[in-house]
Parts: sequence; C-alpha cells; structure tokens
Amino acid sequence: MGLQALEFSECYLDSPNFREKIKAQEAELDKTNRFIKELYKDGKNLINATKQLGLAQRKFAQCLGEFQFEYIGDAKTDDERCIDESLQEFSSFLKNLEEQRELMMRNITETLMKPLEKFRKEQLGTVRAERKRYEKETEKYYGSLEKLLNMSAKKKEPQLQEADSQVETMRQHFQEESLEYVCKLQEIQERKKFECVEPMLAFFQTMFTFYHQGFELAKDFDHYKRALQINIQNTRSRFEGTRSEVHELMKRIKDTPHEYRQTSPISFEGYLYVQEKRPPPFGSSWVKRYCTFVKEQKILHMVTFDHRSGGKIGETESVTLKSCVRKPTDMLDRRFCFDLDITDRPGTVLTVQALSEDDHKLWMQAMGGKEPTGYLGVTLSKERGIDAQLDEMGLTFVKNSIIAIETRGINDQGLYRVGGVSSKVQKLLSLMIDEKSNEVDLSASEDWDVKTITSALKLYLRSLPEPLMTYGLYKEFISPAKGGSPESRIQAVHCLVHKLPEKNRLVLGLLMKHLANVAMHSKQNLMTVANLGVVFGPTLMRPQEDTVAAIMDLKFQNIVVEILIEHHEKIFTDTPDLSLSSPAGPVLSAPTRQSKKLSRQNRPLAVYNPQVLDIQNAVGDYSTLSADETLTGSNESVSSQSSSASTSEPPAEKADHPALSGSLSSGSNSR
Repeated sequence: MGLQALEFSECYLDSPNFREKIKAQEAELDKTNRFIKELYKDGKNLINATKQLGLAQRKFAQCLGEFQFEYIGDAKTDDERCIDESLQEFSSFLKNLEEQRELMMRNITETLMKPLEKFRKEQLGTVRAERKRYEKETEKYYGSLEKLLNMSAKKKEPQLQEADSQVETMRQHFQEESLEYVCKLQEIQERKKFECVEPMLAFFQTMFTFYHQGFELAKDFDHYKRALQINIQNTRSRFEGTRSEVHELMKRIKDTPHEYRQTSPISFEGYLYVQEKRPPPFGSSWVKRYCTFVKEQKILHMVTFDHRSGGKIGETESVTLKSCVRKPTDMLDRRFCFDLDITDRPGTVLTVQALSEDDHKLWMQAMGGKEPTGYLGVTLSKERGIDAQLDEMGLTFVKNSIIAIETRGINDQGLYRVGGVSSKVQKLLSLMIDEKSNEVDLSASEDWDVKTITSALKLYLRSLPEPLMTYGLYKEFISPAKGGSPESRIQAVHCLVHKLPEKNRLVLGLLMKHLANVAMHSKQNLMTVANLGVVFGPTLMRPQEDTVAAIMDLKFQNIVVEILIEHHEKIFTDTPDLSLSSPAGPVLSAPTRQSKKLSRQNRPLAVYNPQVLDIQNAVGDYSTLSADETLTGSNESVSSQSSSASTSEPPAEKADHPALSGSLSSGSNSR
C-alpha cells in the first residue's frame, strides 16, 4: 500500500486522518533525504577509491613500461623481441584504460553527484522550510482560535466582530498555507522519481560506456594478444630444447671436467695463489689472484680477488714471463707449485700455486714449462660408437628412410618428436651403414617401425664427423637469423647453402623437401615448420665448441632450418643472386612492426599435448582451436616437458610411450 493522496478539500477540514497522511508524506521525504545523503557520501568514497585505483594502475603501468628484459647471447629472435615489447604494450593498454576511467569519474560527478545534491538541497530543503512554516501557521491559527472561543460573550459587539475578523483572516491564511504545503508535498513525491533516478541512469550509462570502451580496447588488443601467445609458445618450445642441451652439456662436463677446461690458443686463465714475501719476522703469505696469461706476449695479468671479502676486485698487476719451472715439494712444503722468472723484475722469482694437479699441468703447458699435457677431446660420433660418413652408403640410407617415412608414417602424430627404443635405433643404423645390408627396403619391412626409422635418421645426421651444414659456415648461417628483414634472411641463407660442399647440399636438399612434405600434413602429425625446426636445428647445425653461449644460439639454428623448409624449392633449385645480398654481412636491423604482425598472423597456434589431441579429434580440425584453448593445454603440461622438447633420444624405457608430453609451438614470426 502506497502513500494516500492528500485531497485539497481535507485542508479545510484538517482532520486527524489528514494530519496522519501528511506525517506519512513527510516521513517518506525524510527517508529520501537520508538516502540521497548516504548515496552522496558513498559516491564520494567511490570516486576517491577509483582515483586511488587509477593511481595504482598508472603506477603499475609505469613499472611495466620501464622494465626491460635482458637476454643471454648477442641477439634476440623476433619472438623474443615481441615478448620484450609486450610489457610496453601492456603499459600502454593500462594507461589508455585509465584515461577512460578518469573521464568516467568526471562524468559521474557531473551526472550523478551534483544533480542528486541539487535535488536534495533545492527540493527536499524547500519542503523542510515549508513544513516549519506550515507548523508555525497551524500553531498560530489554533492559538488564535482558542483565544476567540475563550473570549467573553459580554464583550462589546465591535470587539467581538474585530476578533472574528482576525481569526477568519488567519484561518484563510492557514488554509492557503495548507493547500500550498499539500501541493508541494505531492509534487516532490512525484518529482523524486525522475529527479533521483535520471542521474542514476546517466551514471550507469557512463559505467556502461566505460566498460564498452574497455571491450573495444580488448578487441583492438585481441590481435596482439594472439600474436603474443604464438611468440610465447615458440619461445617456450625453444627454451625446452635449449634447456635439454644445457643439461646434457652440464652432465658431460660433470663426467669429464678436465676435458672442458676453458683453454685457448691465445690465452689461459684461472685462479692462482701467489706467494708474497714480507720482511722478518712476518715471513710470507699466499694471496689468491685471478690470473690471465697471454701466450704470444708472455704477459701474466693478476687481479686480487677473494670471495670471502665481499667479492671486491683489487688492482691489476701485469708481469712479463721469462721462464716457468716446476717447484718440487722438497723445496717448498706445498703441492702444485711452480716458479716464474720475471723479465721486468731481474732476479725476481715469483712462486705460485695451482689449485690441483690437473690445473698445475695446464698452467705449465700454457707457460711452456717442463710438463706439457695434451687436451683430450671427443667427437659425438666416437662417443656414440657409430662410424657415420657422408658417402654413397649414407646417401642411400637417407633416401631409403625418407621413402619409408613418407610411405608408412607421414601422418603419425609427433613424427620425429616421438623417439624409438635406443637399442633398436642403434641396431638399425649399424645395419644400414654396413655395405652388405644396404639393400634393405625400409618402406616394405615390418621389422622396423616408423619412430625407429626417424630416430635412426636423426642419429645418423648427428653422428657425422662434421654437421651437415659444416662448422665453417655455422656462424654465417646464424648471423642472418639474428636480424634483418625476412627477405634478407632468405637471401642470405640461399647464398650460404650454395657455399656448402656438393654432397652436403644434396643431402640437405633431400631432407628439406621431405620435411616440407611432413609440414604439409601438420594437421594430422602436428609437426609444423616451427616444430621441425626445433627438432632438426641442433641436428643439422652445431658449433665446434660445446659452450652454454653456443647453446643459447639454438633458437637461431631453429630459425635457419625453418627458412630452409619453407623456401626449399627456391633455395635448392635456383642459383642465388649474389648482387642482392651479402651473406657474410647481413643488415642486422629489426623487422618492422607491420612485418612482424603479418608474419605472426599467418601462423596457427598449435600445442602438442595429449589433452589437446582429444579436443582435436572432437572438432576435426586442429587449426580451428582458439589460442586460449591451446595455451590452457600447454600450461597444464609444462611441468612434464623437459625431455620431450629435446632433440636427443628419449630413454629406452620411455620411448614406446605414445603420449609424449611437451609443447610444440606452431609457428614463428622469425623469418
């Protein structure tokens, strides 16, 4: 039941029921007044909180915009550049959003706060003033009426008439005030419905506009977001391969640390303890120094450095070496010592101590002492016990393997990524490179499954005494992948391929044509060009020296292989035009933003994950999956990716497992 209407006729009767109706109307307006005051207070708090949120968001955006990722190595891939730039993109997006929020807050003040406060003061404030006047007139009228009624009838007639006239005047005035007050009450009761709600509608329209603008910003951001998801997937995939190679190198160094000591034909370096003689009665002391010996100039640079003193680097002292003689233990009760005769200090002999026997021998060898030692090195082919050669037998094996793979397993999921059992792979390769067994037809033989053949082909390529793309051209192949436009990269790689020996180029051409065919079936086998680059990058290219810095270039090896696969027809068929580009010195400029966007746009996002494979089977076409779906599948499997992203063979006990976890990026914008 709502408020009862106040009839004008009741103003003349002024009944108790009429007064109750007026009180109900007044109570309702008081409640409205309190509501507006509370709403105004909450609105102020909302505006202040939003301002604080805006300040925090802007500070957060500024923090994002000012941070820069450092990278290991001398260059970044295009994917890494885009990831690095993403923080600036996020910062710009937040700043734009905050500008819209500030505009919204200004609109809220104008469209909600001021109109509500104006209605409260002008309308509800007027009612309160009218109520006081009405109550005053009521009290005045009924007081005069009581006086009139209490007047003695014995008064003179003129006095009585004058009193009647005064009360009648006051009655008319009171009734007019009553009419005005009733009219005002009901007017404001009706007015409040639109005067209060209309500003709220404007407020919500402002809110909706803000969120709509956020939606529009999100739509504009969507293209960049999807491209960045691909960049992240590519970088994650390359990280897994790089991490596996680094761990493998670390394991080899742990097993034979002396074979990986950093030696150089130019210099030798490491820690030595140098004996410093002091006048009696102090005797002598041994000071730890980091020493670098330049062999050709015979100069020894010594820097005082002690990890226990907070790692402060002292001054550098340089001396010229005349000779180096081992110090027997019967002459000095310390091991691993040798004497250095210093040219620029005639008559001065510097006694130093190496850290170990092996370290002592290496220092003696570097300085021309009496106990030289040789450096033991191993090659990958000897380590694996396989005598792989790039000869007719090897070429026959490559052709035989390619025909078998394309005939029997071109659509196998994870082709070249799912490894065969190690013992079977070794047996097949030993059989195929034996001249007496080169007539085995792998495409017709059921004795060897496809994953064993793919693993044997990769093992053969890795076991060559020199990688297929040669040590000599390694740095030249890597260089264009680190910068330049996509066109200049292709041209540089094209020129370099034609510098390879004829046999190497022939085998590489056969392999790239085959891998291009594999990539054409990527909807079935999930092996995109980028995935094949991850697998074959370190197989076809590797530096002569195993170092972490060299492994950091693994991602650029992948890019070179991707270029070879995508443009194999041009690269291996056409003769390069040397006048267009010099492969020895490509222009190392970053690709334009537009070229990166177009390149990223043309690549689907694919993740090799058993959960995602189930989705693929359900929808029928893997390329239609959204970036969010594929990333979700990938993120769930990150913890089990370490071995599957590596190009090395998986352990024999895991090799037959069909659900090999790990994420494969589908595309790269790095061409």
